[in-house]
Amino acid sequence: MTWMRDEFFQMPWLYEAIVGSVCGGAAMLLALRWLERRRCLEDFRKARSRRERALGEMERAVSQLEESKRSGDRESILSLSLHELHEKLQSGFLTPDSVLHAYMDKALQVNKELNCLTDFLPECQNQLQSFKEKKKGLLYGIPISIKDNIDCKGHDSTCGLRTFLNQPATKDSVIVQVLKKQGAVPFVKTNVPQSLLSYECCNPIFGQTVNPHNTKRTSGGSSGGEASMIAAGGSILGIGTDIGGSIRVPASFCGICGFKATGKRLSTIGLRVSVPGQKAVTAGIGPLARDVDSLAFCMKALLCEDLFRLDPTVPPFPFNDEVYSSSKPLRIGYYECDGYWLPSASMKRAVMETKQLLEQAGHTLIPFAPLKTSFAMKEFVLKGISADHATTILERMKGDIIDPRLKDLFYVHSIPLILKKILYFLMKPFNPRMADICWGLCGVRSISDLWKQHVAIEAYCEEYISLWTSKNLDVLLCPALGPAFLAGIAGKLTVTASYNMIFNLLNFPAGVVPVGKVIEKDEDEMKDYVGCYNDFWEKIFKKTVSDTIGLPIAVQCVALPWQDELCLRFMKEVERVTQKNRAI
Repeated sequence: MTWMRDEFFQMPWLYEAIVGSVCGGAAMLLALRWLERRRCLEDFRKARSRRERALGEMERAVSQLEESKRSGDRESILSLSLHELHEKLQSGFLTPDSVLHAYMDKALQVNKELNCLTDFLPECQNQLQSFKEKKKGLLYGIPISIKDNIDCKGHDSTCGLRTFLNQPATKDSVIVQVLKKQGAVPFVKTNVPQSLLSYECCNPIFGQTVNPHNTKRTSGGSSGGEASMIAAGGSILGIGTDIGGSIRVPASFCGICGFKATGKRLSTIGLRVSVPGQKAVTAGIGPLARDVDSLAFCMKALLCEDLFRLDPTVPPFPFNDEVYSSSKPLRIGYYECDGYWLPSASMKRAVMETKQLLEQAGHTLIPFAPLKTSFAMKEFVLKGISADHATTILERMKGDIIDPRLKDLFYVHSIPLILKKILYFLMKPFNPRMADICWGLCGVRSISDLWKQHVAIEAYCEEYISLWTSKNLDVLLCPALGPAFLAGIAGKLTVTASYNMIFNLLNFPAGVVPVGKVIEKDEDEMKDYVGCYNDFWEKIFKKTVSDTIGLPIAVQCVALPWQDELCLRFMKEVERVTQKNRAI
């Protein structure tokens, strides 16, 4: 071997050729990466330019309506509830033109402050013309905002990803088709986090959406553009999606109401999701609005014959008004901590004060211990979403620029499988939750293991329902994540998902209702917060929910599968008792 080495160094031309090849290859690789980044940035620039042109068209449409004297009194229109607006449109007191003008004008104003919009849907103006020949639907003339990942014909559903740019939908999603058949007027699409898998609302294409109550804080994700737009008055009703709190968290952060229906109660045809193919965690769809009656009204409009015809896989069950309108006292389970993540002081107070008000209103409240949340998060939620070892999501990220706020999330997905397993064993004694997350992100080993996991998830759901029915519960009251996190921090706190994601795993309908605001007492109690594990996530959480006096807080309301109307009825009761208490 020594003589070979000596021979090699006696041939400097060969040595130099090898070194030159290695350096040249490295330089070529760097050049290719630089060119790919330039192409990526150019794609983003073109997408932003298209958005600016679309919003410019929206501004011109507003001006044309003003010039035609069909704009109406904007402030009086914007002050109406959905029910009031519906009545005035049905009676002819207001015209769809004037209402659309008011909300387009307001949406443009809100967008300049909060960056909520990704696109304008100019076909909304053609809809106004078609109303002359059509029968008035339940949502006749109501402007509606649509989340980015819900298909609208001729428009991109980007999910905040480069790979989905320049892929306009060939037709409307079923949910948008039904909205239009009911007379609704979809007029804008709203912003989302990159890949949808974050409680942040930011992507490298369209930037950061911020919270209307405090622009240093996030609106939440992934339906953050919707929640921010509605809370600021730029939309009266919106449609979002939810695979782990993506409707409920933004609604909680922004102080509005949001509802995730039972999976398949509404059609998901034409929705672009983060991790297509995974079956462990059920993605839901649902409305966001400023009050519960608006959510129920939207669900009633959607659950119609058109929906059942366009998507025969949706059970043909119309909205049950009798259940929603009932005043029968409820048996309500409640808990303030799930054993996996210790809630903030304001989250706990929101639950316990609402519990007391519900008891005073004649309902029965029963303590409920959530079932094996830590085990379910590790073995079912994380392993289920990562069953393909994150291949799908990493494929979608190829050639993209990762948003700096989400780098931690994508970094853990990209760690090699063997290293995740090593980290699990190394960290188990010192940081058990981090170790469990590494283990969960390893996914499943084989198709056989995947099938076993599906069986185990079914057994877990049956056990959870058995615990529920053993206490003869109607509904469940539990914490809603909040208050709103500082912008840029939410991407580091996906671990807080347990309060929301568990109900996607169980496929229970769930919604959030604002019940108050953070007070000084909450701030004082957070000074002693250490969490369940006292790990670095809980230290970040403690910091991000500090200095939040005056921000909205909410509670979460849950029912068993297919009892969506009962869940909404419970939400309405929570809204009633908390509003009555604030009025005293």
